[in-house]
Amino acid sequence: MAKIDIFDMTGKVVGETELNDAIFGIEPNMSAVHSVVVNYLANQRQGTQSALTRAEVSGGGRKPWRQKGTGRARQGSIRAPQWHHGGVAFAPKPREYRYSINKKIRRLALKSVLSDKAAEGKIILVDSIQAEEYKTSVIAKFLKAVKAEGKIMLAYAGENDKLYRSARNIEKVNPTDVTLINTYKVLGSDYLVLDQAALAKLEEVFA
Repeated sequence: MAKIDIFDMTGKVVGETELNDAIFGIEPNMSAVHSVVVNYLANQRQGTQSALTRAEVSGGGRKPWRQKGTGRARQGSIRAPQWHHGGVAFAPKPREYRYSINKKIRRLALKSVLSDKAAEGKIILVDSIQAEEYKTSVIAKFLKAVKAEGKIMLAYAGENDKLYRSARNIEKVNPTDVTLINTYKVLGSDYLVLDQAALAKLEEVFA
């Protein structure tokens, strides 16, 4: 098992612990990660795009001029796709893009990105992340103290409204309940910052 330092909110090392290899020590399966990320992005699509085909555009029922003898190209309708205000060829229509993916694959993908983060030293463990009041500066100072930079996922366990509201206004910081983290968001973060309660919850759910 890989060992990791435990910090307090001032950035001081106060201990160390071992990460569960079942979550943080597996060989990353990039095929599973790819499948889950594509699935996540597909599920975010609204699928409301729509355009009119030549059959749906108003007008154009009459042939604009006779077939032969005018010197112009033959035309059957002023609503054909090549015309201004004509219908769209192969027009997109509303559709459902959502699809499901196997739960085991989703878990494998999440464990893969967590293992990758652990191997890179991009997981920061804190003894306890506390926000006594709604104050963004406290969380910003804490993140600077533990040297978390770039895009940061700040994971916590249970209801923590003060922490959530204090951290959400900080640029590139994504506070979230640890049970709601997903492969896409972890993959898009430079650092995963969590406390011991969140780590215990993560191991309880996914180990």
